This record gives sequence, structure tokens and C-alpha cells, in this order.
Amino acid sequence: MSSPQRTCAGCGRKAPQQELIRFAARDGRLVAGRTEPGRGVYTCRRLACFERASARRAFNRVLRHTVQ
Repeated sequence: MSSPQRTCAGCGRKAPQQELIRFAARDGRLVAGRTEPGRGVYTCRRLACFERASARRAFNRVLRHTVQ
């Protein structure tokens, strides 16, 4: 059975869910974790992808919340 595919919010690369880090919004803050409730956004494990997603405001757009 194949694993679910997700897209990195920083570089746009598609990868298996286990290879990416999931972020969610909790109390206006960005929290990393696979079991966090609510909408999630994924990035590669590279700092450059996280920074690019942050600069493009991808976290706010995908999570539909303003996060710090």
C-alpha cells in the first residue's frame, strides 16, 4: 500500500507524508507535530523550505489563521 502524498509549502515538491514535517496553528502560534488537531501544512525537513514558506505567507494562507 502506498503512503499518502503531501506537497511542501516551501518548494512545492511532492513527497510521502512521513518525509515531511506537519505544522498546525494553536493559539496563534505555529506548532510542529503530526497529531496536532486542525488544518495542517507540510514542509520539507530543510530550513530553506521552512523559511521560503514563511516568506511567502504560506502558513497563514493554508492554515487560514494568522500565525507568528
